[in-house]
Amino acid sequence: MVQGYFISAKNENMNVVVIHEYISRSYWASNIPFVTMEKAIKNSLCFGVFTEDNEQVAFARMVTDCATFAYLADVFVLVDHRGQGLSKWLMKTILAHPELQDIRRMALATSDAHGLYQQFGFKALASPQSFMELHNADVYLNNLPEQS
Repeated sequence: MVQGYFISAKNENMNVVVIHEYISRSYWASNIPFVTMEKAIKNSLCFGVFTEDNEQVAFARMVTDCATFAYLADVFVLVDHRGQGLSKWLMKTILAHPELQDIRRMALATSDAHGLYQQFGFKALASPQSFMELHNADVYLNNLPEQS
């Protein structure tokens, strides 16, 4: 627990505007449409960190069947709230969630937070040759509003 904050795993508590504002500027989902982010939240197990005044300051979501597989995505802590242990507390909370116990495989992709995730047992793929992907990196560019 971090003084002055609380974590919620209720999707209805997530501030989609705050989440979209951050994620749409991220390196991993730049320009994601609002409706797409809203749908992603609706169909995921989400976790938010909030101030005592209910301001959302951090977020993460697990894309999962809650039985065999989970993919950790869209993790962030707003800049003004970093350095207080929120990301570690968020990860501990996620990994302790009852719906995520006995999951056979959890996966994630990151360019810059390997150190955080390694603290929780995540490692580079043991057999990367077994994994494949179909990745449309520019999918959100097709959804940009036309410039007038």
